[in-house]
Amino acid sequence: MRTALVVGTGLIGTSAALALTARGVVVHLVDPDPEQARTAAALGAGTDEAPDGPVDLAIVAAPPAHVAATLADALRRGLARGYLDVASVKGGPRRELEALGLDLSSYIGTHPMSGREKSGPLAATGDLFEGRPWVLTPTRDTDTEVLNLALELVSHCRAVPVVMDADAHDRAVALVSHMPHLVSSMVAARLEHAEEAAVRLCGQGIRDVTRIAASDPRMWIDILSANPGPVADLLAEVSADLDETVQALRALQSSDESKRREGASGVENVLRRGNAGQVRVPGKHGSAPRAYEVVAVLIDDQPGQLARIFADAGMAGVNIEDVRIEHATGQQAGLVQLMVEPKAAPVLSAALRERGWALRQ
Repeated sequence: MRTALVVGTGLIGTSAALALTARGVVVHLVDPDPEQARTAAALGAGTDEAPDGPVDLAIVAAPPAHVAATLADALRRGLARGYLDVASVKGGPRRELEALGLDLSSYIGTHPMSGREKSGPLAATGDLFEGRPWVLTPTRDTDTEVLNLALELVSHCRAVPVVMDADAHDRAVALVSHMPHLVSSMVAARLEHAEEAAVRLCGQGIRDVTRIAASDPRMWIDILSANPGPVADLLAEVSADLDETVQALRALQSSDESKRREGASGVENVLRRGNAGQVRVPGKHGSAPRAYEVVAVLIDDQPGQLARIFADAGMAGVNIEDVRIEHATGQQAGLVQLMVEPKAAPVLSAALRERGWALRQ
């Protein structure tokens, strides 16, 4: 691939353009809002000048509701040798294109499983997709050349290609992305009118659950409008679990011992099912999840503290597998949780204590 056209310079389109440009591909940028394309160009994502002729690959980074129309226009104008989109829903756009009677041999639907709570070109980064799954949904009609171009794009973005059926993809993202986003938003909505004294008690747990609720509602309306059925089915199942859990909690309030035991059993059941589901979430680099030991370090909220901890860990020969930070309410301090291999935990703990760090057991 020597040339590419990115249609839509939001977070995903601009991030892909940055990755391609960094690898020597000449990228042309176009957007319904010319100012947004100019912003992406100013960031080094390519040029907002039109290409002289057909490019090797056209990447349509439009909202799901506009993907089919944008692709149809690009196909009819012969803008590229190959075409793909990066929308988060795959079955609907392809069916719309098929209904238009277009030759889709030069098209493949794709979906990079990466993003941020922020949108627009200013939120884009060239490493957004690194190590993340990038779903490809070829059909029997897909030209081998187009599949190879898509794989080359994924390689340039340092993502991991995953081949799936389009409808299977839509059911999967409903489960792992779309439904969780709505549940996160529903939990966050409980905080909107909560008492300030209660909100001030927010810890890492509520931050984890509500993080993705900060995303742009307009973008999510587009996504959910393109995949409503599978999401509604999953929410109905969540609703049934909620109803049962509410009944179990009510039973725990009863003065009847047998009802309390029944209620406790119901709550335990949903918690254990949650345990069983959580362990299926892939771990580091997409591998099977692993159990790490946590070394908790108290730090002041001052420049250089994290850098010192990581440097001291490196001097001790310990690799930090993951890290989390809990911020103390009302204090300029926090707790850094360093996840390490179990055998490395005592080595790291000893090394950090020796260098003056305060550890929490």
